[in-house]
Amino acid sequence: MSVANHDHARLTARRKAGYERKQARAPREKGLLIVYTGPGKGKTTAAFGMALRAVGHGMRVGIVQFIKGQQDSAERTVLSRFDTVDFQVVGDGFTWLTQDRERDIATAERAWLEAERMIQDPSCQLVILDELNAVLKYQYLDLGRVLETFGKRRLDLHVVVTGRHAPQPLLELADLVSDVRNVKHPYQEQGIKAQRGIEF
Repeated sequence: MSVANHDHARLTARRKAGYERKQARAPREKGLLIVYTGPGKGKTTAAFGMALRAVGHGMRVGIVQFIKGQQDSAERTVLSRFDTVDFQVVGDGFTWLTQDRERDIATAERAWLEAERMIQDPSCQLVILDELNAVLKYQYLDLGRVLETFGKRRLDLHVVVTGRHAPQPLLELADLVSDVRNVKHPYQEQGIKAQRGIEF
């Protein structure tokens, strides 16, 4: 065996042993509270990718979109084809479009009732609450009420929350947090508009 191959074998054996040690330290299973936040692109995309993975495993998935309105959505078109996905779009569109706080609060309440229904459904295994962080930032829903529901969810239920400005108490309660940030963005740097199949 050459020196390069010998060194490679030694390094990969060390990595394998480290991986096995990590696996041995994590034998438990539980439903995760996952938060995708930050100013970068890809939070909803990541959550919907997780929905497709769950569908592939035969899991039942509930999705509530809090802010985005009823405009065409390629993700909704695809995910709604599966009998195991309950996809509810309750938002009236972005808050700068509605410009009506009372209406936004009422819409958020309707969306949260859908979220509670899914969280309490014993057949649902993954619930995605898209743009809930924005609703919490603008105080359209009571944060304490939301955190209480998350804290009391059944032990095997996964919940994913997306949107910028996730509140600190939610970050502290979460099992996994990803803070998505732009390094480059074609809209900001090159004036390239949102692209079909990429942003929508």
